[in-house]
Amino acid sequence: MKDNFDSEINEFSQLSSQASTHIVRADVPSEEDSADGSLRPKLLDEFLGQKEIKENLSVFIQAARERREPLDHLFLIGPPGLGKTTLAEITAHELGADFKVTSAPALDKPKDLAGILSTISPGTVFFIDEIHRLKPAIEEMLYIAMEDFELDWVIGQGAAARTVRIPIPKFTLVGATTKAGMVSKPLQTRFGIIQRFNFYTHEELASIIKRSASILNCKIDDDAALLMAKSSRGTPRVANRVLRRMRDFAQFYGDGRITLKITEDGLKKLQIDSLGLEHYDREILLSIIKNFGGGPVGAETLAISIGEAQDTLEDYYEPYLIQCGLIQRTPRGRIVTAKAYQHLGLDYNSNATSSQPSLF
Repeated sequence: MKDNFDSEINEFSQLSSQASTHIVRADVPSEEDSADGSLRPKLLDEFLGQKEIKENLSVFIQAARERREPLDHLFLIGPPGLGKTTLAEITAHELGADFKVTSAPALDKPKDLAGILSTISPGTVFFIDEIHRLKPAIEEMLYIAMEDFELDWVIGQGAAARTVRIPIPKFTLVGATTKAGMVSKPLQTRFGIIQRFNFYTHEELASIIKRSASILNCKIDDDAALLMAKSSRGTPRVANRVLRRMRDFAQFYGDGRITLKITEDGLKKLQIDSLGLEHYDREILLSIIKNFGGGPVGAETLAISIGEAQDTLEDYYEPYLIQCGLIQRTPRGRIVTAKAYQHLGLDYNSNATSSQPSLF
């Protein structure tokens, strides 16, 4: 690695720090995520992590194949970037079936759903992402399609209108959501298989990083892979983004091999720390500490203080900070923990925060 790494990379690091938010935010898609489909596994055996889901799904798929029937409708729940879309595609591949993909916001009218379901082949795996955002009229049409494999279609207008049921091929619906609580109970009960994704362990992410590095023809040291894993927020999508950036650093400032030193310097320039926190995560913690005495503070007030939308704060930033044990939700608002002070290198004052009981 070149001796003038710190000085020469300054301009590049400024651009990188601006983009670091998008690196660690798995809910914000990037062009690289969709373009680099080669990193996605094609078979269940290649899918790393989520052991219980893999074992159960393997049994269900094998049983369906032996009966020569479509797999029961599958409902996948979990934060963005954990592999829900990948697992849906693997399911279709393992079943030897066609794979159709759409997202709930793209289905604007019932005829959009009817157009897709009336042209599928038997056994097709039909994947709907963000299924919690389905419009009521489309959701009601989907009920009948899932249960009876028929579509209700209205012909004519006014007094002459009549409903015709159109048969469609038997298919498997795979619905994915990051907000299971927003999916209606009638829709949830129509799924025969419900699987919930968990964040990946550091060891699982390190294995994913090393697999992706081999596909990208990039050499990587084990300790570098583990450090990247620790900085990837338990999410494979983030891990692969971090890997691609470290590959850039290694190619330009080294001999192409990703070492621990390259990774440490690269993460520092991207403003991503050992817990996977980026600029806004630390801004949230520092705002609570410096502006509100460690808390408690309400979500709306906190969002205004950091210049971020409240929905983004509650849906993306807070869950990971809570999972890391850096903040707590109390009946009066958010408070930071002693661990947050320690992580930021600040002195902890136990009297600075309220001892309100946690909601969780």
